Amino acid sequence: MSAGMTMPAREPGGLWRRAKVRTAVLAGLLLARMAPHRIRSFMRRAVGGARKAEYETVDAYYRAVAAASPRCAGWQGCLPRSIAVALLCRAEGRWPDWNVGVRRTPPFAAHAWLEAGGRIVAEPGTPTAYGVLMHVGAADVS
Repeated sequence: MSAGMTMPAREPGGLWRRAKVRTAVLAGLLLARMAPHRIRSFMRRAVGGARKAEYETVDAYYRAVAAASPRCAGWQGCLPRSIAVALLCRAEGRWPDWNVGVRRTPPFAAHAWLEAGGRIVAEPGTPTAYGVLMHVGAADVS
């Protein structure tokens, strides 16, 4: 390796955690290809019985998914990324607020994002910066 080259970053954690993250990324990429009503139906079934996820947990999974998949890391990877992160949370019996909608400020675009603890996870702006078209959240079991 030449002096100017660097090794690609690996997502943190052991082999089991990396496999879990990569499986969720694959599921997110596959589910994101489905029709919107089918995605919403799947996510509504997936949330069943889950408790609200804490911001720190969702943020950690968001970063793990972004590190594992360059495709999910970018702006256009928002839908598979949000699905993958939600599924990782669900594997622990938790669920963030999963949203699909539009940005209300320029540049106007479709977007998928997650919220936890009343805050948007790893995205610019506040919840009011986005218009929600689909929402799947956990029941408040606190």
